[in-house]
Amino acid sequence: MDIHDIRKQFPILDQQVNGHDLVYLDSAASSQKPLSVIEALTKYYREYNSNVHRGVHTLGTKATDGYEGAREKVKRFINAKSTEEVIFTRGATTSLNVVAQSFGGGHLQEGDEIVITYMEHHANIIPWQQVTKSTGAVLKYIPLQEDGTISLEDVRATVTSNTKVVSVMHVSNVLGTVNPIKEIAKIAHENGAVMVVDGAQSTPHLKVDVQDLDCDFFAFSSHKMCGPTGIGVLYGKKELLEKMEPVETGGEMIDFVGLYESTWKELPWKFEAGTPIIAGAIGLGAAIDFLEDIGLDNILDHEHKLANYALERMSEIEGLTIYGPKERAGVVTFNIDDVHPHDVATVLDSEGIAVRAGHHCAQPLMKWLNVSATARASFYLYNTEEEIDKLVAGILKTKEFFGNV
Repeated sequence: MDIHDIRKQFPILDQQVNGHDLVYLDSAASSQKPLSVIEALTKYYREYNSNVHRGVHTLGTKATDGYEGAREKVKRFINAKSTEEVIFTRGATTSLNVVAQSFGGGHLQEGDEIVITYMEHHANIIPWQQVTKSTGAVLKYIPLQEDGTISLEDVRATVTSNTKVVSVMHVSNVLGTVNPIKEIAKIAHENGAVMVVDGAQSTPHLKVDVQDLDCDFFAFSSHKMCGPTGIGVLYGKKELLEKMEPVETGGEMIDFVGLYESTWKELPWKFEAGTPIIAGAIGLGAAIDFLEDIGLDNILDHEHKLANYALERMSEIEGLTIYGPKERAGVVTFNIDDVHPHDVATVLDSEGIAVRAGHHCAQPLMKWLNVSATARASFYLYNTEEEIDKLVAGILKTKEFFGNV
């Protein structure tokens, strides 16, 4: 990886914020976009903006080719068996809601168990809470080890023959923990449960193979992997998707509409009601091209080096607590003694450094950590060790500003 060449492809990074060169360390919330993605979106709107599938004119055909071509790229990117298993949604949150409402609502009943973890993003908690209210199923939590990892022994102790769904995030957006999804899926299947994976934080950074993981559903978002906002993907095994009812109905997803009865299109269009997210899909396809050109292995290696360097530098700071395991993805979540995370983020912003502060849509995990909020620095392929040095200097300035030295 030529990091300087990569950075040139992200025009937003070439600016000053509050009189300082921008240091963007908030990619876990949303990544920046390379020129190739921006240009793909512009080209669609400038040259062949049109609706898909329904028209036979030239622009409609080009738009359909771009949209369905993006689906083919996603299929290859995550190694799905077929494009029928790739559904475009508004994002990982929508994807998880579709699984909870359609599969969960249609298959769960009183006494069935849904198993998740304390580290889950709210998008993988609240939909299942809602399902328990409508079905009588119960929610169970796999406990966490002291360092914020999952023990397979605890998984085996929590998942039972009554468990119908196990839903776990691949990578924690707070702790950086990389969960053993393949092994958890095996335990789930041994007990007759389906395996749902929130891949929002893994897909941008490491090579995902849904067939190797043997997950039944996998959700991720475009905007965290260099693509546009407003689009994501739900992968599902064909045999499960075929048995599920659509969550949204209307145009595009229908086969035949009568006065009192209607039938649905085949997969994947059954789950894509209305005019789809055409530009978003084309932009996501361009983002996949960009990431594959660099190489997911190269990206992962680069982020591991950054995370290790950040842990080494930040561990030297007195009065700073770092949360999560030593081996982690490119996320470092921390607190400074007696300084609120929002104040930390404000001072860092005055130095041109963008980090996230708050509960990170993980309030149950914050309670488990015994804190109300944390600050979080997250790294991606365009970040450098020099930027981490600036982060450390900013943290030291924050401590000095608040008299915490």
